[in-house]
Amino acid sequence: MAVRKNSQTDCHRHVVTLDNVTFAFDRKPVIGGIDLHILERDFVGLVGANGAGKTTLLRLIVGLLKPTSGVVKLFDEPLDKFRDWERIGYVPQKNAFNPLFPATVGEVVLSGLYGRKKMFRRVTPDDRRKCAEAMEVMGIEDLAARKVGQLSGGQQQRTFLARALVGNPDLLILDEPTVGIDAETQANFFKLIRHMHQHHHMTLLMVSHDLDMLKSYIGEDPVKTAGKLKFYIKHTHNPEDCGETSLAHTLAEFRRREREEVT
Repeated sequence: MAVRKNSQTDCHRHVVTLDNVTFAFDRKPVIGGIDLHILERDFVGLVGANGAGKTTLLRLIVGLLKPTSGVVKLFDEPLDKFRDWERIGYVPQKNAFNPLFPATVGEVVLSGLYGRKKMFRRVTPDDRRKCAEAMEVMGIEDLAARKVGQLSGGQQQRTFLARALVGNPDLLILDEPTVGIDAETQANFFKLIRHMHQHHHMTLLMVSHDLDMLKSYIGEDPVKTAGKLKFYIKHTHNPEDCGETSLAHTLAEFRRREREEVT
């Protein structure tokens, strides 16, 4: 089991390292010579025009693509040797699947707890509790028994967001996670992950089409530019102030802070 680090010194550890990473498709350069270090509890906003390579870069980081040259590391481990995939939550830009696929919302969310090491283990009551909490966080608890293929695009996206959150990952990678979701749910989701970044031990890397919302938290000026890609980075390296890390606690604390803001 991966051990979470809690001291201020540990917060300077590398979560993602890109060492002169390039990627070409059919000999056409897509990513060119990126050097980047993402530290524990960073919130990184990745911005760029269509075709700039945002999604390609995320796919390189999670091992779905191999770089043409250079090295990708996760938690200081070269990608080809990295095995602790349960530490990472990933929501791709689009989730294309057969609409006749028989999985329910609850089963899809629960599958987020099945790391490559745990694929065939028995589901425990604690697993089911975490699944219920993740669905509550994303407001889809009433859809648990519905087939995913029967849902609207926004409901499907919330299902895959819950799947990424269910394991309380150390690194959460989001590729335009709120596309197709209504404005109120978008705003609430962004407040939720902002709380996770500020008060829990989580590193976030997100591509978002809502630049105003992203920049309002991370800042107006990019920390790094690589080709057509811009990286906005907010550091939160003080020790986290929430002793509990479950999604139920996060949701309760998030709602409490919302009530305080209103009053």
